[in-house]
Amino acid sequence: MIYEDDIIAASRADIPWDELSGKNILVTGATGLIGSCVVEILMSRKDMDYHVYASGRDETRISSLFAEYINSPYFHFVKYDVVEPFDYDVDFQYIIAAASGANPILYSTDPVGVMKANFNGVDNLLTYGVKHHLEKFLYISSGDVYGEGDGRAFTEEYSGYVDPLNLRSCYTSSKRATETLCISYASQYGITVSIARPCHTYGPNFTEGDTRVYAQFIRNILRGENIIMKSAGEQVRSWCYVVDCALGILYVLIKGKDKEAYNISDSNSIVSIREMADIIAEIGNKEVIINAPSEIEKRGFNVVKREILDSSKLQALGWRAHCDIRQGLEHTIKHIQPY
Repeated sequence: MIYEDDIIAASRADIPWDELSGKNILVTGATGLIGSCVVEILMSRKDMDYHVYASGRDETRISSLFAEYINSPYFHFVKYDVVEPFDYDVDFQYIIAAASGANPILYSTDPVGVMKANFNGVDNLLTYGVKHHLEKFLYISSGDVYGEGDGRAFTEEYSGYVDPLNLRSCYTSSKRATETLCISYASQYGITVSIARPCHTYGPNFTEGDTRVYAQFIRNILRGENIIMKSAGEQVRSWCYVVDCALGILYVLIKGKDKEAYNISDSNSIVSIREMADIIAEIGNKEVIINAPSEIEKRGFNVVKREILDSSKLQALGWRAHCDIRQGLEHTIKHIQPY
């Protein structure tokens, strides 16, 4: 199986899809890694009778990613930058907020923009939802909200330490604050809200400018280069293949409880950055080389040593990951470079 087969399999998952029947579903950040996969799964349902509104800033990228759906009466493109007030004329029953500045280079080059996109972007959507009969809002947060822990796997009730004076916290702190904003809207205005906290997620639809480590490593081998690491790569992370992650998000959308958060992680994909580099290097028949990072790169590094998420709560809704780290990376690379 490759990426397209994984999407089809996810669209056949045993969840109550009829909850979406006749609904309008807005997905912001639809050109991003996770948002695009959510759209693909929704559009792959053979008996779909709901409308998917894919929102993003780049119409060219939307047309490229979703070429097979452009002429579908159930697919709609919404050109929108979430930092601006949302002015539209459709009542959305569901909003999936996937827009976020998740490119690590932005944490050192545009930290103010990262914070505004996260907090103000969701505020704009919730303001719209209050006025337009929104039934449920799903915020895609991040496992980063846990910060530094004590070595245990993070459950949804855990609250780790985040240094608010560290520039890298522009992402973590704004994600935390936005979760509280969601809960505040739910309590004050009666909107149903659920929160998804994905772990580090990987898959094929990353951009050339994406500086997340897996994207850099894959670009190295696709160019026929050895993998270049900018640290020893000792940090340990939970990882999840994007199709498994996107399906987890749809489980939370349809089955998640009001005012609750759900971790999304694959218990069979807990590796260090170095171990991930070694897997990708082996797939591409290359070597791993360590080079010194630039000062700008160092300022964007995640200082958390161990970030392991416990996804038992999501699994209780029926979700399971299907691709472990090696399978997911093989599917990702094969999709980008099929021959």
